[in-house]
Amino acid sequence: MSKPELEFHLPDAPWTAPPSAGPGVEERVLAEDPERGCRTALVRWAPGTDTSDQGVARHDFWEEVYLVEGTLHDLTLNQTFTTGMYACRPPNMPHGPWTTETGVTMLVITYP
Repeated sequence: MSKPELEFHLPDAPWTAPPSAGPGVEERVLAEDPERGCRTALVRWAPGTDTSDQGVARHDFWEEVYLVEGTLHDLTLNQTFTTGMYACRPPNMPHGPWTTETGVTMLVITYP
């Protein structure tokens, strides 16, 4: 299986809370291949979201993140990232925890 073939359209999937996400986090899946673990989603965090309780994140897949709107503050790096910034993280790269005062919307692409 692979991601579906989709021509330009307005995404209409609902915004849902990911299974292990904290309060204030929602995603809209744009395309995915669950068999291969590939996914493209818009992820938004409400103003005031804080992932400190989850600690530093690490996962066994590649992750690319583009900040579409808002700001994201990395508590470990003490650095704030803004609209238009991009990250490409290999498997097991530590990142976060995060906070956002303004809220943030991200385009997130993951793959093995």
